[in-house]
Amino acid sequence: MFAIGNIVKGIAVVLDWVTTLYLWIVIISALISWLNPDPYNPIVRTLRSLTEPVYYRIRSALPFVYSYGLDLSPIVVILALKFLDYAVIQNLYQFAARLNNTPF
Repeated sequence: MFAIGNIVKGIAVVLDWVTTLYLWIVIISALISWLNPDPYNPIVRTLRSLTEPVYYRIRSALPFVYSYGLDLSPIVVILALKFLDYAVIQNLYQFAARLNNTPF
């Protein structure tokens, strides 16, 4: 059972890294949006191509997050990522620990 526990822990570690990386991408994208950057800059284009599809889905599902010229969709994404971290990834870590401690 320890092999399955190690696989589950590996999945949890990769998901943790991916969610942390995307969290920082969302934060940097939100900060850059305040500066009115050059839209042809490759870094700005990459950040927007990574975040705008998610923001669009949130804006269409929750129309109140964009009101009075203030876009709150990055905050919703950050909250969803933190919920994913605590609800799913931490449970995967605990499940992997239980699988590794099971005597067989």
